[in-house]
Amino acid sequence: MQIIDGKQISAQIKQEIAAEVEKIIAAGGKRPHLAGVLVGHDGGSESYMSSKVKACEQCGFKSSLIRFEEDVTEQQLLDTIDKLNHDSDVDGFIVQLPLPRHINEQRVIEAIDYRKDVDGFHPINVGRLSIGLPCFRSATPSGIMMLLERYGIETRGKHCVVIGRSNIVGKPIASLLMQKSTPGNCTVTVCHSATPNIADYTRQADILIAALGKPGFVTADMVKDGAVVIDVGTTRVQDDTRKSGWRLCGDVDFDHVAPRCSFITPVPGGVGPMTIVSLMHNTLLAATRQIYSL
Repeated sequence: MQIIDGKQISAQIKQEIAAEVEKIIAAGGKRPHLAGVLVGHDGGSESYMSSKVKACEQCGFKSSLIRFEEDVTEQQLLDTIDKLNHDSDVDGFIVQLPLPRHINEQRVIEAIDYRKDVDGFHPINVGRLSIGLPCFRSATPSGIMMLLERYGIETRGKHCVVIGRSNIVGKPIASLLMQKSTPGNCTVTVCHSATPNIADYTRQADILIAALGKPGFVTADMVKDGAVVIDVGTTRVQDDTRKSGWRLCGDVDFDHVAPRCSFITPVPGGVGPMTIVSLMHNTLLAATRQIYSL
């Protein structure tokens, strides 16, 4: 069994991105600029945005953060997005989700210029991804693909089972893995909350991707020997032994599942760091106009 070290791979990729940025600056180019919009004071969102700002520093990017209180109106948010769309210094930007209930998230996502949508959530990027065209890929699925590639995990002809059908992870990773690419060329099964007897499917998986947000859902009896297991779950659970009072828990019962696997991602330290570095990669692509021209 080998643990897939997302921290190590993300550190390597950030170094590679930083080297590219130095080449751009040396050639007289503009430093890539990632902007972020944060609404309210949700602990998870605050932590995630802080990690993004730190990653920008490590990659040599310029970063800026626009903050709003939770009572911001939808129109104020849309006006801010419009300004960012037209700011020539901003190469890409994100609006941190989730948003307060009084704001229509889909309307906000669709207001973002798809050429600056480095989160990969705009319908144009989602559609292009589904048919294999160049686009900004959703960060978490993109990070998973990077891990499979960097660890040399064979995917061609393998049966991949994805648990979860979210627009952010489940659907796009299923689409990426079935495409004619490397990694890719998988036979993909997607399971979800309405799938009966999920274990009947997971036990067939050469590659199992758990992205449903239920701590410890995948148990040892649901995994076949030698499987590759990618755990996307990051749920905060109570832990009185920790100073914070909580710890991050994945969707996989790691201690019991790991001995059966050929490769497995831990939580934390697996997919999480790759999500942020994928966002950095998308920002570099946006800054260098490798996907779209502005």
